[in-house]
Amino acid sequence: MLKEYDVLVVGAGVGLNIVFRALEAGLKVALVNKDYLGGTCLNVGCVPSKTLTYPADRIRQIEEAGRLGVRARVEEVDFASIMARMNKARNHGRDFLKEEIEKSKNLDYYHTAAHFTEPYTMQLEGQLEGQSEGRLIRGKKVFIASGSRPLIPPIKGIEQTGYLTNETVLELQKPPESLIIIGGGYVAVEYAHFFSAMGAKVTIIETRESLISQEEPEIVGAFEAEMSKYVQINKGIRAIETGRQGAGVFVITQDKKGEEKRFTAGGVMVAAGRISNADLIKAANAGIQTDERNYIKVDDGLLTNMKDTWAFGDAIGRQMFTHAGDKEAEIAWHNATHDEKMVMDFDAVPHAIFAHPQVAGVGLTERQARERGEVLVGKAAYSDVAKGIAMQEKAGFAKAIADKKTGKLLGFHILGPLAPILLQEVVNTIANGGAADYITGSMHIFPELSELIPEALARLK
Repeated sequence: MLKEYDVLVVGAGVGLNIVFRALEAGLKVALVNKDYLGGTCLNVGCVPSKTLTYPADRIRQIEEAGRLGVRARVEEVDFASIMARMNKARNHGRDFLKEEIEKSKNLDYYHTAAHFTEPYTMQLEGQLEGQSEGRLIRGKKVFIASGSRPLIPPIKGIEQTGYLTNETVLELQKPPESLIIIGGGYVAVEYAHFFSAMGAKVTIIETRESLISQEEPEIVGAFEAEMSKYVQINKGIRAIETGRQGAGVFVITQDKKGEEKRFTAGGVMVAAGRISNADLIKAANAGIQTDERNYIKVDDGLLTNMKDTWAFGDAIGRQMFTHAGDKEAEIAWHNATHDEKMVMDFDAVPHAIFAHPQVAGVGLTERQARERGEVLVGKAAYSDVAKGIAMQEKAGFAKAIADKKTGKLLGFHILGPLAPILLQEVVNTIANGGAADYITGSMHIFPELSELIPEALARLK
């Protein structure tokens, strides 16, 4: 039996932005979602991982307090308590969303897997409690926020070995004594930070020649130098085989010359990237085009190649951050309900790495900016401002990139304490097309770390 709706939303992460906007507009809405409400961010991404890295930050601060003349040490780490607090945070979010869904009128929530059978139409899979009809549902307008899942490389023995991902790692009851992490991106380095702070011996195996390779070269170098103080970093090698060894595991790697090396640890975690869920919802059946990585293709207004069908969030594989997905949902809804089109400015999407040290950036790298025209570049160290000197921060710095002719800010990148917080005024400036003097022309509190931003801009040359 076919049931029709004004709006069909696939995915209950950033897709919920569309659900609630459509309900406010008095429309009849169908929400399809096979996992927990809240999507990757709330359940296995941002919320739990940052709840874990926060106590790791405190541990590092205590360990480094000696440079300030403070003699301190970590007496004990209550891993069970840290994990319980993480679970409490995500359960609170789940319960809140469940209540909001349950009290919403004009909404049918299909908590099951589903796939497209033709344009605008999905078939529901499995048994649905309390649902006696609607095995086929159709929306006049379709919004796809189907997300992504962990990429598991084709490594010999990996399935038999047993491995952790960003999802299953949250179920641990005690920390491993040692851990090998396959991968070197955001997830890898943040969990390397967490587990090493918990007392584990952590080894990273990365295929590329650098960790966080999308960052500025200066930041990559400084980041790796700092992280190597508490994590063993191995670059330019790939894992080719894993297996069980006693109570632990082994990983065999190979470099570009074909030379092999064997690593052993108590466990292994795979953090080698993400893959699209477009195959799970059978987007091709709806005529929806995907790219070579199977992410859904959209224009700058988030419209797919199909009329009245929009996609956003991890489903499109660009700037895969919750704040980006939220903004994309806003733009998709606007374009679905207004004649005047809004476009997504991906250059204005900020990002952050919550490891030790922290990293944050927005806009273009210097290389990307120079490919577009002449630029000015400015750098300032934390130690160039009074608060940075007081903190005895020696590794941290900021890098600014601006258009030479107009002074318009094109990019800004920070490595060091509170980097994500410090970046925000630059994010606001870039989002509004502002030039460097938009920031340098305003007062900044002395002596505070926020002076780092105008200091870097004052050195543009």
